[in-house]
Amino acid sequence: MALDPTLLSILACPQDKGPLLLVDDELLYNPRLRRAYPIEDGIPVLLTDEARDVTEAEHQDYLDRGTGTVD
Repeated sequence: MALDPTLLSILACPQDKGPLLLVDDELLYNPRLRRAYPIEDGIPVLLTDEARDVTEAEHQDYLDRGTGTVD
């Protein structure tokens, strides 16, 4: 299930309040903090406890595959 573009434009990282990058409708990614937030059953889980840090390789992969705004 794809996230609505309007919803994506207003979602923000709960840690730094910045925009998130949508990666293949699988997760939302904050490239500034290198934190990935899961999407479960089409619902973004924007809880800091549910986010995970990503490796350098994952970071580049997410930037390559992501859509949305990156500041």
